[in-house]
Amino acid sequence: MKTNKIVHISLSLSFAVLFNACSMIDSQYQQPTAPVPKAWPKGEAYKSLLEIQNSEPLSWEEMILDEKLKKVIKIALTQNRSLKEEIANIESARATYRVQHAAEFPAINAEASGSKAKTNTGNISESYQATLGLSSFELDLFGKARNLSKADFESFLSAKEAQRVTRITIIAEVANAWLTMASDKSLLEFAKKTAQSSKKSLELVEARIKHGVDSKATLYDAQTVYYKALADIEAYKTQVAQDLNALNLLVGETLSEDLLPESLDENREYLANIPVNLTSNILLNRPDILEAEHSLKAANANISVARAAYFPTISITSAIGVASNALKDLFTGGTSHIWSFAPNVTLPIFDWNSRGASLDYAKAQRDLYVAKYELAIQTAFSEVSDALAREGTIDEQLKAEENLVLAAKNSFFLSEKRYKLGIDTYLDALTSQRTLYSAQQSLISLRLTKINNRVTLYRVLAVED
Repeated sequence: MKTNKIVHISLSLSFAVLFNACSMIDSQYQQPTAPVPKAWPKGEAYKSLLEIQNSEPLSWEEMILDEKLKKVIKIALTQNRSLKEEIANIESARATYRVQHAAEFPAINAEASGSKAKTNTGNISESYQATLGLSSFELDLFGKARNLSKADFESFLSAKEAQRVTRITIIAEVANAWLTMASDKSLLEFAKKTAQSSKKSLELVEARIKHGVDSKATLYDAQTVYYKALADIEAYKTQVAQDLNALNLLVGETLSEDLLPESLDENREYLANIPVNLTSNILLNRPDILEAEHSLKAANANISVARAAYFPTISITSAIGVASNALKDLFTGGTSHIWSFAPNVTLPIFDWNSRGASLDYAKAQRDLYVAKYELAIQTAFSEVSDALAREGTIDEQLKAEENLVLAAKNSFFLSEKRYKLGIDTYLDALTSQRTLYSAQQSLISLRLTKINNRVTLYRVLAVED
């Protein structure tokens, strides 16, 4: 009775020690505090943001209003090679996790063997056996296998978020590439119109020179705008061709002509307004930040793996089966039952602090991923703040640019008219024409900037699956 009590106390103490050891080994994960303000920046650049504030994010199909562009993005989401690479990475990470998770459970194997031998006396002996058992199964008393599995699972989740990052990036890049091509086509079209109008002005100057009204200096001045427009035409032709190459690369196949943009239509809405959440907490759901957090969790689990190395490793090899001297009797009669049980305990004693170095490395990796996670949040906050600042000022800038173009048109019209009447020199008309040409180019580029910034807002705020 006394002996049973001692055994009972010993077992209780053993389980208590084991439980405490497991608690000490497991590294508890704590999400780092986001190192950014809870609210978006305020100031003159953000004064019109109340109009777009909302808590519900848009999907990319809700954001894109142009049907051609929608079709192009859908093709890219099935054909883009970078996205296919990320999908393959997910499958690899999933398989790695499944392999490690399977190691938490014993692998049962069946084995059959037989032998036949002849002695020098002429006797023939036979031996056959069949067994079922497990080989070197490590008991996960200290959570090593469990935490290895957990680390691989977090790596798998990180790979899934990386695929979401790539998907959102591809949507944004395809949209920007398609819209940039539309803008460059508009610039090309405007350069051709400028070349035509400046050629007429050049012909007028040449006619006036023939009649002795103007000098060659005026002719040379007129030629500057004409040849500048011709040079721009060739530059924009090149740019449009390169835009198409970039778009085809992003999409993953050669697009048909009917899916390409014609020009950037100032009267068309290509993208919807992007709603903005009132607080910066939305950033924690961004896939790149979730990717960083899952990597941090994996690094945290590896600390537990490194701590488990300080404790004994217990593995078991066992088998049960039958043996017989005749093959025909192996599964019928005349057999004997066999079994084996071979536990193995490895107790770490001295390793020149190799385990300590491994633990230090795991902790350093955890700290590294904490820094990466915090940097990802700070980068996201900066990206959103920049896009919001641009969104808050772009409309007023566009109005000013449109007024500048209108003023330049009126100035050029009056200057050219006064030149034809002989009131002013051609220098005044030339200055107005250059101003108009530059202002029109800036206006087209600014319209593209407005649309691109909406794409950027989608990318930096996108949390859709």
